Amino acid sequence: MTEQEPDPVLESMPDELVAALEVRDAWRARVAESQGLGLAFLVDDLARWRPGSAVRVAFLDGDTELHAKIADATKQITDACNLELDFGFDEATGAYRRWTTSDTEYAADIRVSFDRGGYWSLVGTDSTDADLSDPVNGIGGGPGQRSLNLGGFTDELPTRWQGTTRHEFLHALAFHHEHQNMRGPCEDAFRWDDDAGYVPTRGDRGQFVPDAAGRRPGIYTYLAGPPNSWSRAKVDHNLRTDPNSPATAGRFDGGSLMLYSFQSFFYKTDPSPCAPTGNGIDLSDGDKRGLQLLYPETADALSELAVRVSATAEQIAAVEDSPLRARTLDLLSGKAGAEA
Repeated sequence: MTEQEPDPVLESMPDELVAALEVRDAWRARVAESQGLGLAFLVDDLARWRPGSAVRVAFLDGDTELHAKIADATKQITDACNLELDFGFDEATGAYRRWTTSDTEYAADIRVSFDRGGYWSLVGTDSTDADLSDPVNGIGGGPGQRSLNLGGFTDELPTRWQGTTRHEFLHALAFHHEHQNMRGPCEDAFRWDDDAGYVPTRGDRGQFVPDAAGRRPGIYTYLAGPPNSWSRAKVDHNLRTDPNSPATAGRFDGGSLMLYSFQSFFYKTDPSPCAPTGNGIDLSDGDKRGLQLLYPETADALSELAVRVSATAEQIAAVEDSPLRARTLDLLSGKAGAEA
């Protein structure tokens, strides 16, 4: 770790939005346990879009040339699964679909912006859940809120921008981070705590840096400083592995686009078993398998999905009435199988 290394600005949702997600997820966990449901399957079925459907995408800002590049970068995703990303391209005008912050009806399921800091996205159908909202920052699942952001793309495309775009759109199609895969090595590979005896020392931008003896800050200390200013709870939410996570965990995939590339000091060893092995641009074979699991093409797989979703909907309908139950049933009603 040196003063010359760039300071990583990591993905994170606003605290208000995270709190709403935690309330919703706790309710789902209680319902799944009381009804004997498989929580991982329930979460996957609620987060995925309907296989075979066209998920609408729209842009808040940026020009047509940038929109075309984003749409083209996502083709690698849709080529690997039974789902379409519909950017609303108009052949007559050469323009792509747009949305505005004053919208009261959904112009699109995924609402892209370039005007907020960092790169981030809501996960799957959370993009259309108006109860998940940070109105101050205009981020959330409401029709006039940003659900996916590629900050700074209008000024300059970053290195490996195609990979960044695909990473965020994979989130938007219900993928989670690979470094939080409970079957992976990252929990034990990260340097969570300071080197013994570390004396908190600031660099020229206020960030924590090695002290005069060369002892390094750990992840908790480093991310507490600028540019992230994360609390310990936010570090845990975004980086640590949750053994009770409902997300379906396949074999750890070091080549996945969903695995972050961190600075070397984040890891206990160099090389680290948690460090990515992919090129940071293209989908891995594991990413493609994940897309096929979420958005299958075969008749047998679609039939199995339809049976499971129908049975789950019946069980959810039996629980005590609440807005969360109604939202869950609405989501399940559109997940049974492919569009005709």
